[in-house]
Amino acid sequence: MSRASAYAESEAPSADAMVREFLPLVKKIGLRLAAKLPAEIELDDLMQVGLIGLLRARDSYDASQGASFATYAGIRVKGAMLDEIRTHDWLPRSVQSQLRQVSEAIDRADMRLGRPSQDADIAAELEMPLEEYQQLSGQLACARMTHIEDSVEAETALLNTENPFEEVRSEGFREALAESVTQLPEKERLMMSLYYAENLNLKEIGAVLGVSESRVSQLHGQALARLRVTLSHWRE
Repeated sequence: MSRASAYAESEAPSADAMVREFLPLVKKIGLRLAAKLPAEIELDDLMQVGLIGLLRARDSYDASQGASFATYAGIRVKGAMLDEIRTHDWLPRSVQSQLRQVSEAIDRADMRLGRPSQDADIAAELEMPLEEYQQLSGQLACARMTHIEDSVEAETALLNTENPFEEVRSEGFREALAESVTQLPEKERLMMSLYYAENLNLKEIGAVLGVSESRVSQLHGQALARLRVTLSHWRE
């Protein structure tokens, strides 16, 4: 009998047994998120809400949806942690507004130039000095959690939906996101791969690209702004 069937057909394990078995998973997810968050978001807080998400996953798991319990629990744990982050509203509204402004400037510059715009092109479109734009785009890197949050919500919907259209839409979003990343300028594309797929930190990525950590952060924010443009139709 598979683990999924066991959880579905046998009596649910006790809370203590559940915590003991899946505590390493909760900690792993917490560590990965904490490494990408401001210092004021503490791992212990993420762990606590993650454990609550784990217990809720135990109560709501349905093996007939096709996902293993470990996969489902991981999504619910990460979702609980992201809910905690949203509660603290650590991403200022001003940053969200700036991300939108930069995205719109990139779109205008790309259309005007007929090619992917560079830092100087975007700064000119925003009518600000290049150095000021680079500082701004570095700050926008914190918006990465918005994209992580969207991905988790899409995965959760995919596991819970009974509507085939919702499944296609979620799968379509992931395909569109992957395709959009391949269309990024080379350094931005490589940075995204190293950060999200290889889990390298900013210092390690800087060593690979031969640039400073601040430049990596700037590339990150700029890449996210580009993705906001190319994926804008998914928010309509």
